[in-house]
Amino acid sequence: MRDSNQITREYFDEILVEMRHIDAVKPDTAVTFFGEAFRTPIATAALSHLYNTCEDGMTKMAEGARMAGALCFSGMGEEEEIRAMCATGARVIKIIKPHADNTTVFTKIREAEEAGALGVGMDIDHAFNGQGEYDCVCGLDMRPKSLAELKSFVQATDLPFIIKGVLSVSDAEKALEAGAAGIIVSHHHGILDSAVPPLMILPEIVKVIDHRIPIFVDCCMESGMDAFKALALGADGVCVGRAIMEPLRVYGAQGVCDKLTQMDQELRGAMARTGFATVDTIDDSILWRRTR
Repeated sequence: MRDSNQITREYFDEILVEMRHIDAVKPDTAVTFFGEAFRTPIATAALSHLYNTCEDGMTKMAEGARMAGALCFSGMGEEEEIRAMCATGARVIKIIKPHADNTTVFTKIREAEEAGALGVGMDIDHAFNGQGEYDCVCGLDMRPKSLAELKSFVQATDLPFIIKGVLSVSDAEKALEAGAAGIIVSHHHGILDSAVPPLMILPEIVKVIDHRIPIFVDCCMESGMDAFKALALGADGVCVGRAIMEPLRVYGAQGVCDKLTQMDQELRGAMARTGFATVDTIDDSILWRRTR
């Protein structure tokens, strides 16, 4: 078996970038997602249980995202947690697990709405465990969701609904059919051995989506150059998870802000030295693959 995170990291490092200096300008990384303006396309990933990292870790992650002018995705958590996150002023998208009982899903959607979340969504790749049985996360039973069920979740809210865990053209097509307002291309930090790297399949998914909804990418996102490569391959935004956890543990919200800001600065540095003025103009003509 192959470690999908190692494969993903190796794929990042095989992508090389040429320089373009003539006619280059100072870049701007500002973006708009779901009608809201952000200073950077680099968002926090949909992390959960960050009380294991530091006290009030989820709220501090949201506060750090707000300070950095970044979008904040959120994972599992109770109603009080999403309320506290939104109360920081962060623009938060609540990603809900595929609970076996759909009543729980609808309840979580309502809680996010009442808390003032920017959007909601579902983490579709947590339906099964590694032995092919239905997953159980923190004592809560999970189940795979049908296209009809996804449509019912989308239709249950006026908030944008984001589908996370898309790693195929097939699921990208179904996400569009379900009415999703966005997708996150991800293998959930190696939930499947030998999973295709998100950046490898991203161009095919981009063709299917065809600019109709925003595409985010996560997994092994560590630097602004990683973000640049994802954007060049067609992503609209990226999500950073484990790279913010140690700064969060040591420095709290300021650590998250500093890491996101550092990555945005690295992204701007890459854009400046490759001749791209804005995020939406970055394209794959700048990329090369290392040959072995």
